[in-house]
Amino acid sequence: MLFASSPVQAQAIGEVDTVFKLFGPDHKIVVDAFDDPKVKGVTCYVSRAKTGGIKGGLGLAEDTSDASIECKQVGPVSFVGDPLRQQETVFTERTSLVFKKLQVVRMVDKARNTLVYLSYSDRVIEGSPDNSITAVPLPTGTAIPMR
Repeated sequence: MLFASSPVQAQAIGEVDTVFKLFGPDHKIVVDAFDDPKVKGVTCYVSRAKTGGIKGGLGLAEDTSDASIECKQVGPVSFVGDPLRQQETVFTERTSLVFKKLQVVRMVDKARNTLVYLSYSDRVIEGSPDNSITAVPLPTGTAIPMR
């Protein structure tokens, strides 16, 4: 799990089995949470499919592109470090051994004073159009510092 050059740690919240596998772990839906590294007070929850079986147990399986995201204001909002860019990757997690990853991108809707988070899966050769989006409107009077 990487954020540009510094790691963003996701916290496992829970999981449910979706398919029983006789050998290796079951197929699952996992839910993780991570805090936006530049926006204190905003936490994102990502649910995604995790492939089980023998390949999944060995870390060789490729997870599907199905993922969902919900980001919420969980405390007072403040900004850390440099001003925000219009669009910036805030979370990345590999979903296959080499070629595929889940990404979360934060976009700024300055006109509505809102942070928009998009989750999608990309691949070295061909990504997927499967995506999920959520928005966090900031309190009136909370200015978003922009580059």
